[in-house]
Parts: sequence; structure tokens; C-alpha cells
Amino acid sequence: MNKLMLFAVMFLGCALSADAQRLKTKTGHENNPYYSSTDTRHLNVLNAEWKKILPPDLYATAREQATERPFTGKFWKSDDKGTYYCAVCGNKLFRSDAKFASDCGWPSFFEPVRKDAVKYHEDHSFGMDRIEVTCARCDSHLGHIFDDGPPPTGKRFCMNSVSLDFLPDGFKQ
Repeated sequence: MNKLMLFAVMFLGCALSADAQRLKTKTGHENNPYYSSTDTRHLNVLNAEWKKILPPDLYATAREQATERPFTGKFWKSDDKGTYYCAVCGNKLFRSDAKFASDCGWPSFFEPVRKDAVKYHEDHSFGMDRIEVTCARCDSHLGHIFDDGPPPTGKRFCMNSVSLDFLPDGFKQ
């Protein structure tokens, strides 16, 4: 590897680390050792550990599959441009250009930022048959997916705002 390529790799690594640190600081996760917007490795953290780190409302939704009340979440009406991350671990989940206005009361997206950003599980709770969406990195509950979204996918990822962090395009701390 020549010196220019080595410099480029080192520079990009530093830039990614700086961006990851900016997100961690902006979202108030300085005390969460598992929070990273660049690390996509799967985490195996016990709920007892998450309970020590996460705020109670986030813990209830992300780790105990609670749901925030419709029309109350901070992102359900937001049309700001940027990227949405898992509020538990920092995994990149959705871009604002995949967000659309739906009348369900929760932020809705028609596709994740990459196929392996989320996982899907059958959910038969409360007498309903649904598909739960979890973060692929930390297995936290994000919301559910439905087949009534807009083109090009026809999907509606109905997410809990509390389970998401947002970083606007061009954010610099």
C-alpha cells in the first residue's frame, strides 16, 4: 500500500470516528459504551445491563416491546433531512428520504438504509398478527412493518420515535 492510500485510510477512519463521536454526544449517549454509528457487529448485551444504561422510556419500548402513544413521538411529523439511528446502539437505520407522511401517528419509512440494518420477527401479541422490526445490531424493538406503504416498496415501517435518534444532514458539533 502506498503512502497516499495509507493516509486516505487513516483519514477516513478518523473522520468516521469523529462522526460517530458527534452523534454519541449530540444524542446524549456518552455513558453508553455500546453506542456506535459505525460498528455494525451484533451485540450480546443482557437486559440487566441495558436497564442500567438506558432511560426508562427507551428501555420499556426497546427492550420490553412497549409502544409510545400515537401522535406523541418527537419524529412522527418531522420532515428534517438526515439519518435515523437506533437510540439504543447507534446502528444506522433509515434516511429521511425514505420517510413519508402517514396518518398512523408514528414515523413511517418505506425502506431501511440497508437490508441488514433491521430484522423481522412474527408478533402475535394483543390478538394481532404482525411483523415486528428490531435493530439488527442490538435486537431492540423499533416497531412493526405493514404492507400499506407507498412505492417503490409498498411497505410502511411504523417506528417508535423513542427508539430512534436523528442526525441532520451537515451536522457539525
